[in-house]
Amino acid sequence: MAEAWTLHADRALPAEPAQRAVARQIYGEIAALPIVAMHGHVEAADILADEPFGDPAEFFVIPDHYLTRMLLSQGHTAGELGLEGGTADHREVWRLLCANWKVLRGTPSRYWLEHALVEVFGVAQQPSAATADAIYDHLEHRLSLPEYRIRSLFDRFGIEVLSTTDAAESDLAAHTALAAEGWGERVIPTFRPDTVFSLDRPEWAADLEVLAARSGVAITGYDSFLAAIRQRREAFVAAGARASDHSHLSADTTPLDVAEARRLFDAARKAPLSTAEAAAFAATMLFETARMSLDDGLVMQLHPGVVRNHSTPIGDGYGGYDIPVAMEFTRSLRPVLEAFGHDPRFRLILFTVDESVYSRELAPIAGAYPSVRLGAPWWFLDSPGGLARFRELTAETAGFYNTSGFVDDTRAFASIPARHDLARRIDAGYLSKLVVEHRLDLDEAVETAIDLTYRLPLQSYARPTA
Repeated sequence: MAEAWTLHADRALPAEPAQRAVARQIYGEIAALPIVAMHGHVEAADILADEPFGDPAEFFVIPDHYLTRMLLSQGHTAGELGLEGGTADHREVWRLLCANWKVLRGTPSRYWLEHALVEVFGVAQQPSAATADAIYDHLEHRLSLPEYRIRSLFDRFGIEVLSTTDAAESDLAAHTALAAEGWGERVIPTFRPDTVFSLDRPEWAADLEVLAARSGVAITGYDSFLAAIRQRREAFVAAGARASDHSHLSADTTPLDVAEARRLFDAARKAPLSTAEAAAFAATMLFETARMSLDDGLVMQLHPGVVRNHSTPIGDGYGGYDIPVAMEFTRSLRPVLEAFGHDPRFRLILFTVDESVYSRELAPIAGAYPSVRLGAPWWFLDSPGGLARFRELTAETAGFYNTSGFVDDTRAFASIPARHDLARRIDAGYLSKLVVEHRLDLDEAVETAIDLTYRLPLQSYARPTA
């Protein structure tokens, strides 16, 4: 009989023996700390409903665009994966994943999925074509049990706070209901107005109508539009929000003259704007967002530089083909930092998927402006190599204390502890190197690890004090 599948205790820790021994000590101090998940895409409505997740394919494969894009890259179709409303048999979807297990070698997806399967769901066999059905049956049974519903797992994972991501026009009903049940400090919304800041979106006019209805502000022009945005921000703050979230193609924050902003807004209500005009308006809205944050205290998260829906047939409903582009921050952020960068009321957390700007631009910016912190590597960079390179490229200029801690940015709920665990192991490895090179004492490294894991995320997203 084959031995049960287990995960190595030292996975993702340094290979060099002396460094690994120190990394084990550091990791041991942070492994069980609470999870502070300040940016992600788990739905509040799912936490409120607390219903069974469904079958293994529904839970692990179909909503996980990291997995589906990898399988699509191997020539499998969206229909085979149950995407695009497909009617594929879900056991067949699971079999397809298991049969392609080797294509995940070297990817963070494999680390996350292994952690969830073994540590959370007690799977004892490695996925393969031969074991697919047995694993499916095991998971199907576990997923039917009350202790594998989302609220029970929330407690088991040690999640202290989880931020959802919600459109500006969201009614926040699920958050209101959760707060009534005592979850208001544990599950909080994040204000994401991208849909109404992008005047060239085909759905913009319809979203604007919803925004007007939700805010109670009759939107007749640019000024009333800003009033509606302010009202929604106030509603989010009242619901516990600590941040706004912005995913623009560019980091440009150059404000337009008010008259020009009014003209573009009025023009967009009659006909679609050009790409350049829409980009100019979006930049203005980032500047206005920063201005509004001085009053309501929402931290401003900016993660630009991704071309969304690169393959129209796949659609971005599955996060499918988001492809990064080269980024520029220094000139783009200068307007907003000139205006607000030294204002103690302003807080800006910067993310990127272009790691070439870490040491050249982002670390120097965060190492100078008191309002700025660097967000964790995300999307294509929240991998062992990406997380390690982030520290190598930023620590010497920005230090550790101009960063905001790890965020998991996930829709796959079961991967949350795996993602945070990987980040903790990589930080332990980086800090252990500083210890064995006699650049830090062990007690300093442990304190830093605790700060990076727990204290800095809470501090970076803390509500402003009066």
